[in-house]
Amino acid sequence: MEKRININETEPQAYKAMYALDGYLSTTQLSKIQKELIKIRASQINKCAFCIDMHTKDALKHGESMQRIFLLNAWRETNLFTEEEKVILDITEQVTLIHNGGLSDNTYKNAAQFFNKNQITQIIMAIVTINAWNRIAISTHLELPK
Repeated sequence: MEKRININETEPQAYKAMYALDGYLSTTQLSKIQKELIKIRASQINKCAFCIDMHTKDALKHGESMQRIFLLNAWRETNLFTEEEKVILDITEQVTLIHNGGLSDNTYKNAAQFFNKNQITQIIMAIVTINAWNRIAISTHLELPK
């Protein structure tokens, strides 16, 4: 792949803003595993190899199992994920694939059974943030670590 610009070098303030979003996410009520599931699933949908690589490694460091990571793209067909995680993954897919209609009323109502308004906001912000990172990595051809 052809090497492209490094946004952190050319526009460091842009990266600073993105890191501020990550800083906010570190203060939320979401668990590390919940955040990594969001990051991996959105990155799978967006086909961002750099982010899939990074966040699967991070998930393993936080205690996630390899089996659940391997089956994440088929989460509906397994009982390995909790009901709360399934709601998070459903929101992740719907927000990431916003062109398909966005977050449905049904999924939002389902989320409200498990999460309060602040937590739902935090889930959405985590999804928005990883989608932004995916777009940066893909459009700049960010290279995988060797």
